[in-house]
Amino acid sequence: MANPVQFISQVRAEVGKISWPTRREVITTTIMVFVMATLASIFFFLVDLAIKSGLSGILHLVG
Repeated sequence: MANPVQFISQVRAEVGKISWPTRREVITTTIMVFVMATLASIFFFLVDLAIKSGLSGILHLVG
């Protein structure tokens, strides 16, 4: 086990290697996440509506 001073020194060295995203990259990816979540929710809503309509039609014919 390394001593605490060496550990802190190593942590600082590793943090220095991180390439942090720019503000523009963060905003762009955030917008893309919202767009994809919206598209996915619309898709699943339409699939759910189609399944509901299909089952209602089948049950109406049977009953």
